[in-house]
Amino acid sequence: MGVYLCDITDETRVTETFGHLVRELGGLKVLVNNAGLMRDALLVKLEEGKVVNRMSLQQWQQVVDVNLTGTFLCGREAAAIMAERGEGGLIVNISSVARAGNRGQSNYAATKAGVASLVVCWAGELSRYGIRVAGIAPGVIATPMTAQMKPEAMARITRNIPLGRLAETDELVHSLQYIIDNEYFHGRVLEMDGGLRL
Repeated sequence: MGVYLCDITDETRVTETFGHLVRELGGLKVLVNNAGLMRDALLVKLEEGKVVNRMSLQQWQQVVDVNLTGTFLCGREAAAIMAERGEGGLIVNISSVARAGNRGQSNYAATKAGVASLVVCWAGELSRYGIRVAGIAPGVIATPMTAQMKPEAMARITRNIPLGRLAETDELVHSLQYIIDNEYFHGRVLEMDGGLRL
């Protein structure tokens, strides 16, 4: 099996990449939509009564393109392949505890709420083809992406996690394995956040 690099914001590239995957693997049983991007910023920032900074359209659009549009494009291609083959399958969207909203993350929170809502939409649409759809809403996981966060923000978040630590990637994998193994888990988002509420 090969490794394919794909710009998931590019419809043509996504379609081509899924075509290559099917030719190489002979089919597709599970898709995990886990690409994510953060470009945190306050909507507006004032100093001495004057606006000194705004979340830029680029900060907004980059996150929407990767987190939401990329999830849509990959989910659509996987669903088409699974439905045509008639063998069922599973699509898992990775959302976030931030889907409920979080200061400084208008772009990220909006996309992760969207990703979670796609679970419900797609579950209703795709079950007739034997395709299950589910999601996971992790809290803060120790990854290179979260390593970009400001130390003071990370300290504040860690203090608010009842378990007192970030999640490890293998804990997320365990949650994913549960969804894969449990064939009745469908149309729901599994929260895996250590009790964190933003």
